[in-house]
This record gives sequence, C-alpha cells and structure tokens, in this order.
Amino acid sequence: MSSSEQPCYTLINVVSDSDTPNELQIKLELEKGDIKAKIDTLKRVIKLMLNGEKFPSLLMTIMRFVLPSQDHTIKKLLLIYWEIVPKTSADGKLLQEMILVCDAYRKDLQHPNEFIRGSTLRFLCKLKEPELLEPLMPAIRLCLEHRHSYVRRNAVLAIYTIYRNFDYLIPDAPELIHTFLESEQDPSCKRNAFMMLIHADQERALDYLTSVIDEVNSFNDILQLVIVELVYKVCHNNPSERSRFIRCIYNLLNSNSQAVRYEAAGTLVTLSSAPTAIKAAAACYIDLILKESDNNVKLIVLDRLIALKDNPSYEKIMQDLLMDILRVLATPDLEVRKKTLDLALDLVSSRNIEEIVLVLKKEVSKTHNTSEHEDSDKYRQLLVRTLHQCGVRYPDIASNIIPLLMEFLSDQNELAAADVLVFVREAIQRYEHLHSVIITKLMEVFHSIKLVNIFRAALWILGEYSNSVEDIQGTMHEIRKSIGEIPIVEDELRKAAGEGEESEETVAPAQKLVTADGTYATQSAFTAVSSSVKRTDEENRPPLRGFLMDGEFFVGAALATSLTKLALNYITLVTDATKQNSFTAECMLIMATTIHLGKSGMSKKVISDDDVDHIALCLKVLSEQSPLMVEIFNQYCRLSLSSLLTTLRVEEKDKQANKDLSSSIQADDPITFSQLLSKADIGTTENQLELSLLQALGTGGVKKEVDTFSSSKLNKVTQLTGFSDPVYAEAYVNVNQYDIVLDVLVVNQTNDTLQSCTLELATLGDLKLVEKPMPVNLAPHDFCNIKASVKVASTENGIIFGNIVYDVKGSTSDRNVVVLNDIHIDIMDYILPASCTDVEFRRMWAEFEWENKVSVNTNIDNLSDYLKHILKSTNMKCLTPDKALSGECGFMAANLYAKSIFGEDALANMSVEKAGQTVTGHIRIRAKSQGMALSLGDKINHTQKVFTPLHH
Repeated sequence: MSSSEQPCYTLINVVSDSDTPNELQIKLELEKGDIKAKIDTLKRVIKLMLNGEKFPSLLMTIMRFVLPSQDHTIKKLLLIYWEIVPKTSADGKLLQEMILVCDAYRKDLQHPNEFIRGSTLRFLCKLKEPELLEPLMPAIRLCLEHRHSYVRRNAVLAIYTIYRNFDYLIPDAPELIHTFLESEQDPSCKRNAFMMLIHADQERALDYLTSVIDEVNSFNDILQLVIVELVYKVCHNNPSERSRFIRCIYNLLNSNSQAVRYEAAGTLVTLSSAPTAIKAAAACYIDLILKESDNNVKLIVLDRLIALKDNPSYEKIMQDLLMDILRVLATPDLEVRKKTLDLALDLVSSRNIEEIVLVLKKEVSKTHNTSEHEDSDKYRQLLVRTLHQCGVRYPDIASNIIPLLMEFLSDQNELAAADVLVFVREAIQRYEHLHSVIITKLMEVFHSIKLVNIFRAALWILGEYSNSVEDIQGTMHEIRKSIGEIPIVEDELRKAAGEGEESEETVAPAQKLVTADGTYATQSAFTAVSSSVKRTDEENRPPLRGFLMDGEFFVGAALATSLTKLALNYITLVTDATKQNSFTAECMLIMATTIHLGKSGMSKKVISDDDVDHIALCLKVLSEQSPLMVEIFNQYCRLSLSSLLTTLRVEEKDKQANKDLSSSIQADDPITFSQLLSKADIGTTENQLELSLLQALGTGGVKKEVDTFSSSKLNKVTQLTGFSDPVYAEAYVNVNQYDIVLDVLVVNQTNDTLQSCTLELATLGDLKLVEKPMPVNLAPHDFCNIKASVKVASTENGIIFGNIVYDVKGSTSDRNVVVLNDIHIDIMDYILPASCTDVEFRRMWAEFEWENKVSVNTNIDNLSDYLKHILKSTNMKCLTPDKALSGECGFMAANLYAKSIFGEDALANMSVEKAGQTVTGHIRIRAKSQGMALSLGDKINHTQKVFTPLHH
C-alpha cells in the first residue's frame, strides 16, 4: 500500500506554517516545557506530520516525557498522534516501542475517568494492527460493565470494529453484545449494540426485535431509526418476512420523532403496495409537511408525494387525499406553495374539482386582503394560473371562477392581471354561454384598471366580443367615461387655464418658516396650492386619458381597432342610418383627437409614426367601409385567436399523451412474478438505502442505453505531462454536482526513488481546493493514485493548474518540478435543460444585465441542423414551438433556456439566416452573472463547427 492510501480518520485543518521545523527545539520543548508548552508543541508536531514531515526520533521522546502525563488534553492529542505515527518498520514488522504504547492504552482503559476510557475506546476503533489489539481485549470487555453510558457505548463500537476487521480476536462478539443488549437501558448504548447485531449477526437482531416488538413505540428515536433500517433490509432480502414486521412499521408511523415517521413511511411504500399502506404513508407525509417548520424538509417530503402520484396504481388514492394536501398552502414559502399547486393540478378530477375551486378561491381572497409584497403577488399569480387550468379542463366551473378573477384586473400586479386576461380571453372564445357574464363583469371593472397593458388587452376583448347593441353601447359608454371630455387637447387647455385663474385668486400672504438649521425660509400659498392642484388633477384623470397624457399611444392604436370593430358591428345590427352615422362619427372623433393630442406636445412623449398610421388606417376603414376590410375586422381577427388556442390545446394534449405513454404498460410487456425474479432483475425493489448512498457519492448514476465514447470514463481523462517527462501524470475528472474529484495517476519513469513527491494544485475561477494532497514516495518505475477534491460555487468555466514537485533520493540538488497541463472544467456539467413561459422569458431578458453576442461561424449549411447542434452542445432547451420552426425559409429565430444546478438562469436568442450555402447571424446570451454569459459564449464558439471525417 502506498503512503497516499494509508488510513486516515481524523481530519485537522492544517494551517500553512512558514517556519522551518527544528527537531532539536521540538525535543527540548517536549522534555523541559510545562503542560501548556507540551500541548502547543504536540499540536505543532501533529500538523507537521500531517503535512508530510517525518520525525522518527521523536517517538521515544514523546513516550518518555509526554506519555506519563495525566493531563486530559495531552491524552486526547496523544491519541491523534498514535493514529498518524507509523507503527511498523520498513519491512512491515511492528515497532518494539509500540509494546510500551500498548501498555499505556491498557492503563487508560482502566482509568477512573470515563472521558479518558471512552476516548481510548474510540481510538481503538481506528487501529488496524491486531498485535496491538490482542492484549487489550480483556480490558475492552470489562468496559461493557462500566457505570457510565459514554464508556459502554464506545466499548460496543470498539468490539464491533474489532470483530469486523479481526473476528478471531473476539469470536463470541455477537453473543456478548446480544446479552448486553437484553440488560441495557441507555438508548444510545442499545442503538450501537443493535446496529452491531444487524451487521454482524442478523438472526440475533431479529430475535431481539421479535421479543420487544410491542415496545418499539416506547423506544428512543435513534433506536427506532435502526429498527426501520433492519426491517427494510430483512424484508428486501426475504419478502416472506414482510407480514411479520409490517405491523411494526405501521406503529412507527405514529412515532414522536419526525425523522422516524419519514423513514417508516418510505419503508412502508417500498415494502407494500396495498391501498391502505399507501394511504397511511401519504397521510404521514402530509402530516410531516404541516408540522415541520423547515422549508427544505417540506420540499423533500413533497417530492415523495409527487413520486407516489407518478405511479398510476396510486393515483386514485392520492386524489382522495387532495384536500389534505391543499392544507400545505398555509405555508408562507413560495416554492412549497408552487410545488403543492402543481401536485394538486395533476390530481384534480371531476370528483373533487368543486372542493378544490372553493379552497383556491379562499386562498385568492386571502392574498387580496394581505399587505402587498413580492411573494404575495407571485402567490396570487400561481393561484390565478391554477384556477385558469381548472377552468379550461372543467368548463362547468368556469362561471364560478371568472367573477372572482375579474376583480384582479384592477390589481397593481401586472403578472396576475395578465394571467386573468389570458384566461378570460380563452373562456370568452371557447364558451358561448359565458359571453354576457364576462362582458358585463369586464365593464364593471374597466374603469378601475390601473395598468396600461391590461387596459389595452381589456379594450381588445370588449371591442371583439361586444356583439349586441346593448353591449356595444355599454362599451362605448365606458370608453367615453375613461377618456373624459373630447376633444382632449381643448379640454386639457381649458382645465389648465381654469386652474391658473383659480390659483391666482387663492394667493395668500407669504409666510415665514424656520428651517432645521435655524434660518428663515419663505413659502407662499401660490406655490403650495399650484403644485398640489396639479398633482391632484393628474390623479383624478380618467385612466385612458392618463395613459395618453403619459405618452402611451400604443393603447391609442388598440382603442382605434376596438372602436372600428364596435362601429362595424353596430352598423350590421342597427338599420337606422342616422344612428349609424352618429356612432361612426363619435368613434372617428375619438381617433382624431388621439392623433391631435399625440402631435400637440402636451403629452410626455410624442406619438410614434406606427401608431399614427394604425389610427389613420382605422379612420379610412370607417370612412370607406369596403366589404373586404369589414370582413377582416369582423371575422379574421377572431379566427386568428381561435387558431392560436387550438394550437396551444394540441400542444398540451401532446405533452399529456407523451406523459401518459411513458407510464403506460404495453400489451406485449412481460408479466413479472417477484418469486421468479433474480436479484439483478428486481428493479423497483432495489435496495433504496444503498442506491441513495451510491447516488450521493456520484457512483450510482442512471444506466445509459449506449455507452458511447463521449459518455465513457476515457473521455474524461486529461493528460497532464508528456510521455518523456521523468514523472508521467494523467487525471480522471469526476464531476458530481457541487464536487469535482480528481483521480491523478502518477508514474515514476526514472530509475531513482522519488521522495516527497507532491501534487501541488491551484484553481482559477469559482473553484476551491478542499484539501492539500499528501506527499508520496515512489520507487523506481512505481506508480500511485493521488486524489484531490475541488468545490464548485457557481456556473462558469474553471481551470485547475499546478505542478508535481519531488526530491531524488541521494541527490543534493534542489527540488525537481514538472509543470502540469491545465485541466479545463466544462460548464456543461452544471447546466440542465429547463422550460419557462414566454412572459417569464421576456421578464428575465429585460432584467438580466450581462449579455454576450456570439457571431455564427459554422460549416453546417442547414438552419434546423444548426439549431439541433447548438441545443446538443449547450444542454439548452428550445422554447420556440416546433410548428414555428418547421418549414423551409431563409431565416430562423428561436429562444433557448437552461438552468444550472446552482439555480442560475441562462437565456439565449438565436437569429440566423441562410446566405447562399452558409449560415450567418448571431446568438445573444443573457445571464444574471458575467461568468455564466461568458462561459456559455465560449462553449458555443468552441463547438459551432462540426468536424467531419475525411473520406479516402
């Protein structure tokens, strides 16, 4: 075994020390120093030895002058020293001096102080030399009878590790511990003893559990957790034992410990698929979420509920518990609420839809009454979306939802109001019987809408779906009320002149005021009154007038479209020519006064040419009323919306079909009989405890169908030095989420022995080296593996660089250095495809400040192939629907989105066109952090071109 593989148990933070260690001075301090000096020196020796220094001559000094000390701190430090000091000579035989150390261990095991006994027993768990352990066995056995539980529980651990490593030293250990367990009362001692029996002699453990199975609920939680683990392992290996112990797991669902209940519920689901078992486990999970205060725990348990829902056999059981699941919405955390609503939406059915809508309506009302802050706004938006989905799936309850949701149109939160309008637009298009309800309610709240985008969309709905004379006149009345007196410019000038006269009449004598610093200031009533009058006048403006005065003339263009539709509908419904002309003239006057205001300079911004052209077009349509334009305004706009909603519905059905397809069982699938399966084929009954441990270590990944070169280990091996260098090195880079483990193979290619061969590493970027690799000695043409761990803090390209430093045995020259090649950490290991809505994409695009523009330079000559290549290279997901990308044309625009494991968002917009046989254009990347934007840009630049093999 090379020195890099020596066992190490105690981790000590080694502080870099610039002082050169002086062995004589250390000896002097250990011999002549007082207790405090000896403690400091011993700590220094331990740190230096962990750093690779060797002090063979200090062993006898420490045994003579430090070992006899009775100070507890020195005894604790000595245990660490004995752990790291070499105990064997070069030929592998035990050092003679260690016999004296063994005698000191024996005395400490008989020490009257329980702390010293317990610490010594813990240390013995780490010893790997049976020659040292053999004389201590009687003393270790006696410690099982000590009065203090700290000594007894460490004695159990010591016996367990000795039995596991050298069972011939204590062959009767299981019987001894079983006897001890039957008479022991301390929970921690019982837990350790039971744990040993599970691993050493499972039959004895089962016998003990059977004898106390009725008392399990009264046990301490640490012992209950071990019992759950035992039951899981036994039932997993021998399914016939399930009936014997399943009642025990049921009982543990009512334990006082939350951890025990969680583990018991998970075990119950794994061991039994009976509806009563699943219902009991799910109810336990729900109760845990409600009672646990930690949001992370809530999210973990919610994931367990989602996993239960994903199993088609359990879906009906989960639907019956949906009302209990909705109680989780009382949690203030937004992420928990979001996950709960998503779960509820998947479990909604015709049996429970009415109760769910009632609960969600109550939640919506609560958010309306609470004080405004960001989370309540986002929660309101989530509730609106959930109600929207419920209304679309079950049209019968849409009439109950719409009146409540319409009140949110006057809300200051644009996202929630926009979601309400999307729902209203879909409902009014799909459900004819709701037209009058929606139009009436929309007219009621129209005047109170405060956001220009929401006002514009509401205008469009009123203009498009006001089909009766009463609705058209009602809509016109609301528009006149929201725009105020017309013409607008004359009315504003009249008001301004009236305010000026009024304010002149109310001028009062000047008043002297004393300011904070003691000086005089003069304020006249004219300045105070005029500013306050102006401010109140702006506040009292009708909403549409206010938007136009602020320069929002796009809403003026939408108003012109709605007025045109209203007028054309009115003409078809009313035969009286006078009324037709009067209504049309009023509509045209509103449009003309909007253009006049935009060009008058009274508004904060001048009207744009596009808006002027649009309003002018509407005026022309109303004046000419050609059949083609009437047909376009009256029919084709609604047909466009209908086609959009149909497309969205088809996409939703496709997604649902794909989801159902993945969970369905095919007619020709083989039927599995658990009694006939081999352990390798068990699949769902795989040992979840071991599987989760392997996944945590990064060694239990998902099996891939094809083990290509790109996914194999060889692709992750980086050559660090040349073949002609004295030391050859290569590294296997294993990325496991937040950790990177470098497994470096170091080969001595010389005929000399290399001493203190050290791998020195440094990092560039948001990487942090966790530990310094230990020095190793390499014989001629020998090799060893050195491991180093690196922590990753954010998503950006990182570089690990360094060198290998070594001494040649017998050489008097300086240390030799071999510089290593850089190891580039790929950003793609942390980026995962993700999806978001168009609204969220646009919001993030506006918020993110870092942009990286990458020019397209590729040898791919097809636009679709280029997009697929970029998606594969960057792990991003295309948000643009396939239908928008299908077909052959000369250009393509697509939105891409991905998320890192650290929660960072990455957006990209690809705009490319085909010029001849080449693809040209740009990819714009936006991210919150600079590193993310630059790293993703570098990745795209690096992988744009496809290397095609040469044909001979």
